[in-house]
Amino acid sequence: MDVEKLISEMTTEEKAALVSGTDFMYTNPIPRLGIPSLCMSDGPHGLRKQIGNGDNGVSQSEPATAFPTAAATASSWNPENTRMMGAAIAKECRYYGVHTLLGPGVNLKRNPLCGRNFEYFSEDPLLAGVMGAAEVEGVQSGGVGVSVKHFALNNSENYRFMGNSGASEKTMRRLYLKPFEYIVRRTKPATVMCAYNQINGTFCSENKWLLTDVLRREWGFDGVVMTDWGAMHDRVASLKAGLDLEMPGDTAICRRWILDGIKDGSLPMEKLDSACRNILKWVDKYVNPADPAPVDWQAHHALAAKIAADSAVLLKNDGVLPLTGKEKLHVAGALFANMRYQGAGSSMINPTMVTTPKDAFAAHGIKTYSLTDCDTVLAFAGLTDEYESEGGDRAHMRLPEDQIKEIDALCASGKKVVLVLFGGSPVELPFCDKVSAILNMYLPGQNGGTAVYELLFGEKNPSGKLAETWPLQYGDVPSHETFGKGVNEIYSEGCEIGYRYYNKHGIPVRFPFGYGLSYTSFEKSEWEKNGESYSQTITNIGSRFGAEWHSFTWTASYAASGRCICSPGKRKPSQSHPNRGTRWTIPTR
Repeated sequence: MDVEKLISEMTTEEKAALVSGTDFMYTNPIPRLGIPSLCMSDGPHGLRKQIGNGDNGVSQSEPATAFPTAAATASSWNPENTRMMGAAIAKECRYYGVHTLLGPGVNLKRNPLCGRNFEYFSEDPLLAGVMGAAEVEGVQSGGVGVSVKHFALNNSENYRFMGNSGASEKTMRRLYLKPFEYIVRRTKPATVMCAYNQINGTFCSENKWLLTDVLRREWGFDGVVMTDWGAMHDRVASLKAGLDLEMPGDTAICRRWILDGIKDGSLPMEKLDSACRNILKWVDKYVNPADPAPVDWQAHHALAAKIAADSAVLLKNDGVLPLTGKEKLHVAGALFANMRYQGAGSSMINPTMVTTPKDAFAAHGIKTYSLTDCDTVLAFAGLTDEYESEGGDRAHMRLPEDQIKEIDALCASGKKVVLVLFGGSPVELPFCDKVSAILNMYLPGQNGGTAVYELLFGEKNPSGKLAETWPLQYGDVPSHETFGKGVNEIYSEGCEIGYRYYNKHGIPVRFPFGYGLSYTSFEKSEWEKNGESYSQTITNIGSRFGAEWHSFTWTASYAASGRCICSPGKRKPSQSHPNRGTRWTIPTR
């Protein structure tokens, strides 16, 4: 495609059409010039290809694999998981003729009540950036573009359409912009999606400092900047600020603003041409003939279970896990049969199949008993869609009251209680001291049941580590008094979110950032400095396969420079045989 020639041949009306979407998920074609339409679909942890026009809900989407959400995959601390997931999603995109996936979401977890936290990776910008970048690489390696979202400071849902995020430039640069910068500089994503909210009084869709000065000039981004669906306010101002594509488009008034702006000179033609140029390059790169290759849905189902098992976090264990298969088990909780495996909202996927814990137990012939005849209770609990969803923030950090009562009653029975948790965010655990074990699955995708079985019975070793802090109670969270309570969301805590806040002020937490138990044990050598790098040997000294992380604290001078704010950093070696050491080298900065 000769982009410059096409731009010279386009009418102003055609240019105004090109920078506006159509039919909810497409760019406008220009048939006269042979410019095709590009198809987008929701992600980020699986494909949501809508059938027909508009937003028709999950039941009107093509079947696709529901992979574990970002809240889960981040706890694997293993970017290979999001890279493999991204590559698999790209195959499904090509099968359905989708050219760009709307994801990953890499906003930081500022507060545990954010209704969309299940879709985001971490409270730490480096971990969020690394995991998000791997997903971008996986998707784009399959010839499908991505849209990294939601740029930027989109950290709450209650007032997301009109909210104003007020933060200092230091706070933004050291925390909230960092994951985006990491991804843009390393992976060259096809597009970036701007958020609904304002930043310091200016909507993201018309924020020149954000979209041009930082994203394009400082970071070198040369792709398309699009709006979140309905995030447009002033179309002329947005083009001047560096916003290329309005979605979902088909907005007559925006077309009129563009045409009038060109006519009266308030919108320079070069601004409109620049947006058209970015869109044409995107279309040229990603609109390819439909890929006739079939998708191995069973293989993707198995991959979903593999990632889920690698991402699970064992929060507590008094020795009851792993199960031997000889226990007399009683199963309680609605989530055993109706596992919550994905979040609610635009990322909901119509799964190709679902394997619940009940399905997995039945497939392996696991018998269950009444509460009076058993010796061990498996309680399946967690957040439901009513408590956690896009579009609104959680009202509190508690589990549903009926679940709390049930768990308390089970603990009062005197039996060993193993709690299996589902959900996209931390919850308060007032019964923590009463239960024998807690296995946190987060939202494990459509094959989470298989992963639950494998982990409970020791076929897999839980090796996940928390990518976010679990407070003892919501009142301990730095922004608990003001979060989600008004249009103006002021980031008065600055950079003190998550572990930075709890560590600095010595506030006890239920489970710290980076926490996770194992069925095996490891021995770590002292750090050795070798020229420009540090290294450490980790040896599995237990009797089971397992994976472990080393921790490394960046020097104060480096952290203070603003170029890195991850402390501590973590890396994960591959699972190793017992008594086999793994040596890792970390470069100094």
